[in-house]
Amino acid sequence: MAKVRLFASARDAAGTGTDVIEAATVADVLQVARDRYSDRFADVLTTCSIWVNGEDAGLDTAVGPDDEVAVLPPVSGGAT
Repeated sequence: MAKVRLFASARDAAGTGTDVIEAATVADVLQVARDRYSDRFADVLTTCSIWVNGEDAGLDTAVGPDDEVAVLPPVSGGAT
């Protein structure tokens, strides 16, 4: 079971900042998350970066019980 951490708009759309999902790959984790949360979460997910254990990950990246999958929406703002 991978620990899933959701940030910013992904957290808001899911209604939680953390979850535990049993899956073999990042793609599987994200599919379970889409099924578990709202359509709004699925929409937000299309703009997110996915990291596993602090590194950029592809959909085919394997995940296990000691892994952390982070869902990171784009960041905006800053000084002008």
